Amino acid sequence: MNDICTYLIQLRGQVDENDLNAMGPIQMTVVRVDTASMLFTVCTDQSGLIGLLRHLHGRGLVLLSVHCER
Repeated sequence: MNDICTYLIQLRGQVDENDLNAMGPIQMTVVRVDTASMLFTVCTDQSGLIGLLRHLHGRGLVLLSVHCER
């Protein structure tokens, strides 16, 4: 549970990266943006990921996928 991993998170639509990082609990890096979705990475442990997902959900963003890279 305390292992730091890189997670790929895909959101529906587009969100400004600066807004996400200014208001978010963890620094995120955008990997790809297209008209329908946005993909970004974040390095954190499992509890940090859960906090981030709750934060994104609270802002009304729709999660399309979450993938752990090891």
